[in-house]
Amino acid sequence: MSRSVRLVPALASSALLALALTACSGGGVEGSPGGSGVRDPYFPKAGNGGYDVTHYDLKLAYDPEERHLTGTAGITARATQDLSAFDLDLKGLDVDTVTVEGRGARVSRSGQELTVRPHDELAEGETFRVTVRYSGTPETITDPDKSEEGWLPTADGALALGEPTGSMAWFPGNHHPSDKASYDIAVTVPKGLQAVSNGELRSERTTGGRTTYAWHTAEPMASYVAMLAIGHYDITRTTVGEDRLPVYTAVDPEQTDASRKVLAKLPEIMEWAEYNFGPYPFSSTGAVVDREDDAGYALETQNRPVFHGAPDTETLVHELVHQWFGDSVTPKSWQDMWLNEGFAKYAEWLWQEDNGGDSAQEIFDALYRGDLDDEETGEAIWAFPPAKPSDAAHISDSPVYWRGAMVIHKIRQTVGDDAFYDIVQGWTSDHRHGNADTDDFTAYVEKKAPDKDFDAIWEDWLYGEGKPDHP
Repeated sequence: MSRSVRLVPALASSALLALALTACSGGGVEGSPGGSGVRDPYFPKAGNGGYDVTHYDLKLAYDPEERHLTGTAGITARATQDLSAFDLDLKGLDVDTVTVEGRGARVSRSGQELTVRPHDELAEGETFRVTVRYSGTPETITDPDKSEEGWLPTADGALALGEPTGSMAWFPGNHHPSDKASYDIAVTVPKGLQAVSNGELRSERTTGGRTTYAWHTAEPMASYVAMLAIGHYDITRTTVGEDRLPVYTAVDPEQTDASRKVLAKLPEIMEWAEYNFGPYPFSSTGAVVDREDDAGYALETQNRPVFHGAPDTETLVHELVHQWFGDSVTPKSWQDMWLNEGFAKYAEWLWQEDNGGDSAQEIFDALYRGDLDDEETGEAIWAFPPAKPSDAAHISDSPVYWRGAMVIHKIRQTVGDDAFYDIVQGWTSDHRHGNADTDDFTAYVEKKAPDKDFDAIWEDWLYGEGKPDHP
C-alpha cells in the first residue's frame, strides 16, 4: 500500500476552512498572539515567538515528474506564554487543513507567515501538537546574496537546502536557528529513487511502485541544516572509529569516481577533528554528493553535509567540522554566523598545518599582507567586521569566513596552543546541542584565560572597521 497524503480539492479545502472558522469563532481565549518573527537583525521575520518546537514529524510524498509535494507536518511544541494564536513559517504551498490538539484551527496567511488560532487557549508551559496538511509545487528561494535554496529540482529528483531560510519552502515550522528540535522525516518517492535525509535510516519499504524512506534525528537540529536529497545515488554504509559510528554516504553516479578518493579520507578527518575539537556530537556521519549544477555551494547539513560535485579535501574538512561549529553549537542569530564559518575556515588552516602544508600563522600573515592568488578575496576580507555584517546579503561574505578565522588565530596567539585547545574543546562541550552568540563566546574565552587581555582582539579584529593596524 502506497503511503501518501490525500489531496483536498480547492472547494473542499475552502469548506473545511470555513467550518474551522465557525468552530473557532467563540471560546473566550485570554492569551495573546505569539510574535511573527524573533526580530533577527538580518531576517526579522524568521522564526516566531510564543512557543518552542521540540519535535517535527514530517510525512512527505514527492512526484519528480510533476514536481508535486504532498506533506503532513506534525509539530510538537511547548508554549512559552499564554497563547491565543501563533505563527508558523511557510513559503508557498497550499495549506489544506490545520489542527491543534486534534481540533480544527482558524488560519490566515500573509507572506511567509501562517497564523494559527487554536480552538482552545494554550497555557504557558503546555505541550501541544499542531498538524498541518499541505501540498503543491515547492519554491526555490533566492537569497539576498542571490544564491538559491529551498527546493531545488534536479535532473532525477530534488535537493532541499535551508540556509538561511529555505526550509520554510518544504515544511511549516519555527524557522530560526535559535529553535532546535528532533526530527522524524518519512519520504515516499517512485520506486527506483532514493530519499536521503538527516540522522539514521530507520526503515525502507516498497509498496505499489513507491518506496518510503524513514529517517530519524534524535539530537536537536536547527531547521536550516535539515536536508532532503531525492534521486539516484550510489549508497555506501560503513563505520568509523572504535565506537563504530555509522557512516552513510550517497553519491550521484556521475560523481562516484571523482568522489571516491576524497571520501575515503572521511575516517581520517573525523579522527583528526575529534582529537582537536572534542567528541563528535551526533550519532552518525557521512556525505551527500550531487551533481555540480544541482546547487552552487556545499552546505553543512546535519550528520551528512551536501556537496555540489566531488569536494576537495579542504571542503570536506570544512563541512565536517561544521558539525561541531554550527550544527551542534548553533548561533542564536544570523549575526553570529562567524562562529560557524570562522571556526570551519580555521579548521582548514589547521588541517593544512598538520598535513604538510602552510602553517596557520603563515596563512594568517599572507592574508594580512594581501599575498593571495585571489586579490579580490584579499581586499574583501576587510569590508566589514566579521561579527557585524553590513546586511543580510553579506552574512556569507569573505570577512565572516577569512577574517573570522583570523580572530580565532589571534586568540590562539594570545593564549598558546595548550590553552587554545582547552578553550575550543570546552566551548564545544559546554554548548553541545545548544545555541550561543558572540557575547557568549567572548565571555567564555575571557573566563578561561583571565590573565590575558583580549580587548584589542575584540575591538580591532572582531568588531573593528577596516584593516587593523597591526597583525
